[in-house]
Amino acid sequence: MSKAANAKDRVNDALSRLESMVDERLRAEQARSEDLNQRLGKLEQQHEELKRVAIEVEGRLERAMEYIRSLLAADQQ
Repeated sequence: MSKAANAKDRVNDALSRLESMVDERLRAEQARSEDLNQRLGKLEQQHEELKRVAIEVEGRLERAMEYIRSLLAADQQ
């Protein structure tokens, strides 16, 4: 086998290994991307739930403060 053919085979082998590594990395990154997307979806759901709870708590606190004010006003009369 000539030196040129040998060099060509080595280059082809190196390119094949590189392609395999790139494909493996791409699969890993796609899996990671899917995992992150799922986690983001869960976090967005939790965020919406926390917003609803915060709104409910805020309303309850406002009603409690109004009740306390009315009690204080009635006590002062």
